[in-house]
Amino acid sequence: MSPLIVAFQGEHGAYSEEAVRQHFGQVETLPCPNFQRLFEAVLTGQATYGMLPVENALAGTVAQSYELLFEHDMRVQAEVILRVQHMLLAPPGTKLEDIQRVKSHPQALAQCEGYLRRRGFEAVVAYDTAGSARDLAANPEPHTASIASALAGELYGLTALDRGVEDEPYNSTRFFVIGLHDAPRTEGPQKTSIVFAVRHRPAALYECLGAFARHEVNLTKLESRPMRSKAWQYWFYLDFEGHADDPQCKQALIGLLQCASMVKLLGSYPAATSVLMPENDNGHVQPGGKR
Repeated sequence: MSPLIVAFQGEHGAYSEEAVRQHFGQVETLPCPNFQRLFEAVLTGQATYGMLPVENALAGTVAQSYELLFEHDMRVQAEVILRVQHMLLAPPGTKLEDIQRVKSHPQALAQCEGYLRRRGFEAVVAYDTAGSARDLAANPEPHTASIASALAGELYGLTALDRGVEDEPYNSTRFFVIGLHDAPRTEGPQKTSIVFAVRHRPAALYECLGAFARHEVNLTKLESRPMRSKAWQYWFYLDFEGHADDPQCKQALIGLLQCASMVKLLGSYPAATSVLMPENDNGHVQPGGKR
């Protein structure tokens, strides 16, 4: 039997690789320089699955991920939600009071903007969170730290000077596990993702969404994205609770097919467990972490 290999975008130690470990455990991983290469790895059989980020709780949708899902004949196998906890990493022997500048991916820097401002640290843009940690370990710079994952610190031998430096304690990223075939039906809550287009007429979107309302199917995400081939026309990406083979969901999809101009099923898959905000000692949800 061939070994399980999971492709992800980024360097070893990226948050996507953390998501792989969370979902699959200790398996072989294949780092890819970009999302297109990730898809190619799965399509050509270099990887069994891909771990694809599709949405961040604070930054929103990863547009390129949905565009590639539409362009390629892939199926969503599972949903993974990773709690993103940023670490302030530096070479061993470095003290927190020595730090003057911090390197990381722009998204990570933005998610830690308040922390960096309060500390008076200069934010320096790097191409990747794990890549910035790897480069700092290989070429230590005075007064410089990196923001990356705990896994990156472990892999590259860096010390965590501070933990959980993100501004919001419920920062999390939603991933799709993608593969070549439909996911097998499992027990537990299911979700389905589709993309569709509407006809150019009044109430077209209303009619399409009405198919789900009539059959009491709960929608969890709806977002429009511009068509690359037609100016000022849009695809709609939609997630709903349930499996495409469930009777109510099947009837809703039949209703959608009758009024949409195009429908593509991205997959039905096990829904991830929600990430909860941390609670204080009184059991109340805490607001965004402040340092």
